[in-house]
Amino acid sequence: MSVMNAERVRVTKVLIVGGQALARAGLAALIQAAPGVEVVGQVATGDHALTLAPVRHPDVVLVDMDTAGMDGVAVTEAVVSRATASRPRVLVLCSAALESVDAALRAGASGVLLRDTAPDRLVAAIHTVAGGEGLFAPSVSRRLISAYVHHARPRRDPPPSLRALTGREIEVLRLVARGLSNTDIAGELVVTEATVKTHLNRTMTKLNLTSRAQAVVVAYETGLVAPRRAVS
Repeated sequence: MSVMNAERVRVTKVLIVGGQALARAGLAALIQAAPGVEVVGQVATGDHALTLAPVRHPDVVLVDMDTAGMDGVAVTEAVVSRATASRPRVLVLCSAALESVDAALRAGASGVLLRDTAPDRLVAAIHTVAGGEGLFAPSVSRRLISAYVHHARPRRDPPPSLRALTGREIEVLRLVARGLSNTDIAGELVVTEATVKTHLNRTMTKLNLTSRAQAVVVAYETGLVAPRRAVS
């Protein structure tokens, strides 16, 4: 019975991308020690990641942007653009001031975490992203997104690019951009979490988005949400 149960346990496979061998080894040791997670590869470049991914079939590609640099953006875009149902999701690990995170979000990263994230939260984030949910640290949105949309101003009417959305979908998008989880949004709007997911999925389909992070970017870029001043 125990063998059968063990076989049914869903193991999340992770491929680590980063330029520094020591940093990769540290992440691998941390992740491998957690239950339900398996590191299936460690590579230094995006090219190596794209070569190894079809062989090792990772559920999540963890990109250390501080060491992979712009190569991390390239691998994010390449992974997300793959027209396969089983394509892995990308979780980006970065410092708060890293400018290339902007490009990673546009490329479709499913999640963004800071490098000082606690180990247990990193592992939880890996499982969350692998399960199809988006994960976007509010501090990242405040510090990084506001840097390039500081000129945006709130609007009473939906921007032209959001005209296809319903009023409720716009409400959900606005709350997502504020960093609220689906559970928090459900409580805010007094609806079920399943309803929130439905609205968000329809929003992403209408706007041709592939991740929650891209939805946040669109909300800020269109002026639907006004960035707050960063607190030093």
